[in-house]
Amino acid sequence: MAKGDLRLQKRLAAGMLGVGLEKVYLDPAQTEDIKEAITKADIRSLISQGAIKILPAKRPSRHRARARHLQRKKGRQRGDGRRRGTAKARLPKKTLWMNTIRAQRKLLKSLREKKRITPKTFRKVYSKAKGGEFRSKTHMIMFLKRNNMLTEVKK
Repeated sequence: MAKGDLRLQKRLAAGMLGVGLEKVYLDPAQTEDIKEAITKADIRSLISQGAIKILPAKRPSRHRARARHLQRKKGRQRGDGRRRGTAKARLPKKTLWMNTIRAQRKLLKSLREKKRITPKTFRKVYSKAKGGEFRSKTHMIMFLKRNNMLTEVKK
């Protein structure tokens, strides 16, 4: 059987199904039945029988995207060459401040609850944190230790 034998049937089916020639699938097992179909009615019946189908749409593979996403979760592929926009555009100053101050305040509250600092110390250090004196939680703890403001918990 030559390739052009089913050209007419494929063209008719494509027109009826409203798709391109590439999307029309002709079942090889029913080649003889398809070959005999020369009218639109014949093609319509073959479509209902399932001898002629529309192939599913092909779309770009997500494999590479998933792999890249996994790498980015690990912190890779985020170097200078990947960056568009300044550091402040990527993480606004306000967001950075909120993250820092929330962590510091949470630490202060837990230290007060555990009686590691006095309420007076809490208020003093809280105000300093609000004024932006500490870079991080670690910096705050260093300050507390240096000024002997931390007390040992008795068990």
